[in-house]
Amino acid sequence: MDSTVDRRRPVLLISVVAVLVVAIVAWLLWPASGGEQVQRSTQGPYTVQLSVEDPHQGGNVFAVSVTGATPEVVTLEPVMPQMGHALAPSPAIAEAPGRYRTGDVLLPMSGQWEITVSLRGPSGATQHVFPLLVK
Repeated sequence: MDSTVDRRRPVLLISVVAVLVVAIVAWLLWPASGGEQVQRSTQGPYTVQLSVEDPHQGGNVFAVSVTGATPEVVTLEPVMPQMGHALAPSPAIAEAPGRYRTGDVLLPMSGQWEITVSLRGPSGATQHVFPLLVK
């Protein structure tokens, strides 16, 4: 019996070490939060900056800064072309001159999205399309 116990110890020790190594590697390689993503686009009389903190599946709040002309209406429309998903436009509410914010915009799945920011005002209407990777 002593020889059976002696053979099991190295196997148990190797198994514990292997599980520990896998756990450490997984922890080191686990994706960190995406942080804030900021993008810019200029079309017509508007320069638009779109930012979102750590884009993720679920509700996301978008901030829009507009320089140049002042729009009367600002909306965001998420589209996932690869999957054929298009969500209803979400209004962006003015917080200050040139600064707008959405409520929670639901992005139901991870993957590559396109966020279309539509502006309409006395200076005309434009659409700015921003790529967004959602994790």
